[in-house]
Amino acid sequence: MKNFLLGPILFLRLFAQSILLAIGQIWVNKTRSLLTTLGIIIGVASVTAVVAGMSGMNAMIMENFEFFGTKKIFLWPERPQSGSQKNANRWDIRFRPEQFEGVLEHCPSVEYLTLMSQLGTMTARYKDHTAENVRVTGVEESWFKIENRPVSRGRTFSYLDARQARRVCVIPQKLQEKLYLDRDCIGQTLQLDYHTFLIIGIVEERPRAFFEWQGDRIEVFIPFQTAQAIQESWIEAMASCRRTDLAEEAKAELTFFLRKMRKIKPGEPNNFGVFFMESEVQKVRSMMAVLSLVAAAIVSISLVVGGIGIMNIMLVSVSERTREIGLRKAVGAPASAILMQFLVEAIVLCLLGGMLGLGLGHILAKGISHSAGFLSKAEVPGWAVLLAVGFSTAVGIFFGMFPAVKAARLDPIEALRHE
Repeated sequence: MKNFLLGPILFLRLFAQSILLAIGQIWVNKTRSLLTTLGIIIGVASVTAVVAGMSGMNAMIMENFEFFGTKKIFLWPERPQSGSQKNANRWDIRFRPEQFEGVLEHCPSVEYLTLMSQLGTMTARYKDHTAENVRVTGVEESWFKIENRPVSRGRTFSYLDARQARRVCVIPQKLQEKLYLDRDCIGQTLQLDYHTFLIIGIVEERPRAFFEWQGDRIEVFIPFQTAQAIQESWIEAMASCRRTDLAEEAKAELTFFLRKMRKIKPGEPNNFGVFFMESEVQKVRSMMAVLSLVAAAIVSISLVVGGIGIMNIMLVSVSERTREIGLRKAVGAPASAILMQFLVEAIVLCLLGGMLGLGLGHILAKGISHSAGFLSKAEVPGWAVLLAVGFSTAVGIFFGMFPAVKAARLDPIEALRHE
């Protein structure tokens, strides 16, 4: 048992001595060591900053997608590329409200569904105040649940509002301020072009995504049936599945249901489109992962250049310390001890450069997060720290091996004769 433990103990002792010798050599040649590790420092800092920036951008995009709703499914009528309806009139393939009757009963994976109708932009008036280019949209009560936009004051549309196509509306606070409506404006009326509407609720604003431009657009929501009574217009639909993992089932159920209701024969293509948000999220995630790898690979070139610098300086060190190597061999130092000494020195040199580069990378990441709004979530992930340490060690081993082997193979007699 004692002999079994002797080997590892001697190895650890030799390894510790090699680390101390390496630190001593680096300290003696501080300026040269710093300049030697400059490539490693810049390389690790660049990789760290790029990874932090890409992870911050990815986090921001995902956050916007999550808020926009990964459970949403959009449906709209469209002319197929083939089949009997290839050249059909656009109005012939439009959605009709009756085609969605019973959809929730026949599609168990679908939680909510709303029909939507755009009436275009109108001018909103209240007394002497006006707001131009107000977008008027007809929606059903479930729209507010799908969009996760609750009504902060008042109420949403009721069954009677829809059934009787009442002239009621829900407005955002932005329009309330623009028209100088009373703080409690529920029950007041406003004009949308030549139509008078009763305000029944104030809907919360949807935060703008960083990739979305909205400008000063203001929306007003009226019951879908009211919108159709004013103007029979193009109908679209939006649904939400019960859970994200049920999205594919919900999409399939909606497709089957609509094919049946729209009397599409087997083998005929769909005359409607279905778009599932989560599928796009997965594509974005894959794309961002590839971009992160490509960017990290490009800036990693500086790490290779830094490794070559380490190898060059270690070769110079072997040449400078040839007599020392010869003396150590003459007094009985094995080749493995010489090999470990120079290899550990190269690794320690790279690790010190990696640590300095990691610190610089953190500073750059902080600067990135404060300089650009869409990169505000930029931070160095834990795996990037481990990668920096691991890569620095690998560079030290790879580029330090050749000088270490050269030192270990020196003939002691020739080494002692070296001037």
